Formats: sequence, C-alpha cells, structure tokens
Amino acid sequence: LLRLLQINNGVFIRLTYATTQMLQIITPYAAWGTPNLKTVKELIYKRGYGKVNKQRIPISDNRVIEETLGKYGIICVEDLVHEIYTVGPNFKVANNFLWPFKLSNPTGGWATRKFRHFIEGGDVGNREDKINALVRRMN
Repeated sequence: LLRLLQINNGVFIRLTYATTQMLQIITPYAAWGTPNLKTVKELIYKRGYGKVNKQRIPISDNRVIEETLGKYGIICVEDLVHEIYTVGPNFKVANNFLWPFKLSNPTGGWATRKFRHFIEGGDVGNREDKINALVRRMN
C-alpha cells in the first residue's frame, strides 16, 4: 500500500487516520514528514518517473504527463507538482502515476545509530518539517 519496496525509496501519501496508523507500524524502519513546495518540486523534476503502460518512463517533457493525466486536468509538470503539494481532488491518480522515488544515501551518511527514533538522535520516525533537509541530502 505504501509502495516502499526498496531501501531509500520515497513516496507521497495523503495523511489520514489509516495512513497515520500504517506509518506508526513502520516507524522503526522509515522516516517521514511534511515536505515543502521546494522539496516536492525538486523531487519530481530531478527524480520523477511516470508509470505509463506499467513501465517506468522519465518525466522529461510534458507530453508524457498530458497523454496519461490530461483527462484529469493535469497537463504539465507544474500541474503535477501543484496536485501533489496541495493534495487536490486528483491526488490519488497523480500519485499513482508517479513511480516511487529512488533516492541515494544521504550526503554525510545516516546517523551513527540509524534505527533510533529521530527524537533520540537517530534518523527514523516523524521528522515533521525537517524531512526537507534529509530529502535534500538524499536527492
């Protein structure tokens, strides 16, 4: 459901009660938080791949997006960024179009004890707005 199949993968999810419960279950293994617009835009522009006919296609031009998501009013990369960031009415379709982001290890490495919670000096758990710094190090 979260589409996190590899280490250092990243996805966007709508924060509801059900997804909060899922995040609580994976707390010892994943870091999450609320990204800002700059982070969302950087991820989609640099690491964005779309799912077209079950294949991973790089988002290199707007034609790929318009052919797949045009019927939902999403015709360019900026529309896709806006839909993801604002969690608009077509968020589910837009998010399903995006392939999970394959990120690198963070510059400077993980914390010495990676599996400690963020509050205890580790890297996992809810980072809230500090997720932006981690994603920049991994992008």
